[in-house]
Amino acid sequence: MVCENHCISEVPAPDYALTREDLVFDRDTDPSSVERCFDRSICKRFGRSVAIRELDSGSCNACEIELNNMSNQFYDAGRFGIKVVASPRHADALLVTGPMCVNMSEACRRTFDATPEPKLVIASGSCAISGGMFVKGDVIGEGVKDSMDVAMYIPGCPPEPDRVIRSLIKALRMRH
Repeated sequence: MVCENHCISEVPAPDYALTREDLVFDRDTDPSSVERCFDRSICKRFGRSVAIRELDSGSCNACEIELNNMSNQFYDAGRFGIKVVASPRHADALLVTGPMCVNMSEACRRTFDATPEPKLVIASGSCAISGGMFVKGDVIGEGVKDSMDVAMYIPGCPPEPDRVIRSLIKALRMRH
């Protein structure tokens, strides 16, 4: 998107990063340079599919709406081996949205503990990454990283379904 006065312009951004620091970039940074893959041993554990448990830690629900769209007939994440599961006991990864509200921290910890090893925690959306617009509210720290060990960050407010799908495929080296 570019306005006629060039006040607003699109800046190429990475689809994902394995550290929060890698999400800080400028116009001269190649976005793909920060899109590293997980270690091959991690990728091998998951093979060609990944089961995700979506975990809302107190968001505005925009991220959840976009994540629900991953399963519709347009995006159809299942064709890439990405499925959303109802129970953390069946999940390979927890995809966390929201800033980690104090009221949700215990439920999130229990969900994390119920997820079998090996497990990944993915912070999806600005609120999960940095606290977003809720950072001055009743939240724990600045994003999910202050409550859980985060393995991957997917930026956006909210991240589009195709970005989430692309990020998982690239980071987990899923061949499709």
